[in-house]
Amino acid sequence: MRSRVILVLAVMAVLLGTGLLVPTAYAKLSGDDTTGGSGGGTAEKVPAPAPTAPPAPTLAAAPVSVDFNGQFFGWSLMDRETGQLSGSKNMTSTSSTESMFKVWIVSDYLRQLDKRKPPAAMLKYASAAIRDSNDDAANRLYAAAGGSYRPPGGGQPDPVLKRAISICGLTDTKPGNVRGYEGWWSFTRMSPRDAARLGDCVADGKAAGPIWTTWVLNEMAQVRGSVSKQLARSGGGRWGIIDGLPAEIKSQGPVAMKNGWTPLSYDGNWHVSCLAVTDKWSLAVMMRYSIKQPLSYGAKVCASVATQLVTPQPGAALKVPQPVGKL
Repeated sequence: MRSRVILVLAVMAVLLGTGLLVPTAYAKLSGDDTTGGSGGGTAEKVPAPAPTAPPAPTLAAAPVSVDFNGQFFGWSLMDRETGQLSGSKNMTSTSSTESMFKVWIVSDYLRQLDKRKPPAAMLKYASAAIRDSNDDAANRLYAAAGGSYRPPGGGQPDPVLKRAISICGLTDTKPGNVRGYEGWWSFTRMSPRDAARLGDCVADGKAAGPIWTTWVLNEMAQVRGSVSKQLARSGGGRWGIIDGLPAEIKSQGPVAMKNGWTPLSYDGNWHVSCLAVTDKWSLAVMMRYSIKQPLSYGAKVCASVATQLVTPQPGAALKVPQPVGKL
């Protein structure tokens, strides 16, 4: 009898011990880490991700709207990383290049030198043709490169223009056909998309060759003179696309550029061509409008196109990701 009582007490002790242990173990397994008598728990908050800055501004395909009053307006943008061309619906139509073509004349002359050093005077002319848009300097280089003011019969391009078409892959370009001015390099007919290709051709080294490309691009980055500083045979050419670019793009590296502009009496129009190129893009804007309007009108149109193509727009707010929740 005594032994049974002892056994019963022992069993009860085991059962009571188990009853105390099981809830504690269950609580640990279930993750219930309550403290105190309230029974409430605390959860760790996940910090919100840091704000992400938008990508660096560049020029990219986008709609362009310009209140243009004139005979012709077109533009084209090349993404130099993909080779993709975008632009106005008439970007295959042509207008005269005017002094924009000087960048090809200089490049064509220097490329043909290969490793030969040009005479100091010719290098000086090359610089003046680009930086100051000097006509006389460009004419000397044009002749030295094999150019002729009287192209072969049938409206065929002269050797300088023919090489531009071949080397740069131009599809819409042809000699100017103005009566009395046949063969003049300034009247070369070029489409906006071919002008954008020309900019890419200069920047990628095909135009001036491996020895002279850096020199040409540096000269294009040093174009000087305002739109109001014009002389009979040269003129200030630092205006247009460059004025439409925000500081965020200009700070990424030099912008190479070359504009062309002439008020022509035979049709009563300004012929304006703007070209700018960086390592990411090449942009061309071409137009013809009444000489009753100032040159600054065309300069503003070129700037407006560039501004509208900036992506993302400067000052875009930082994107702040939302917290994903709590654990």
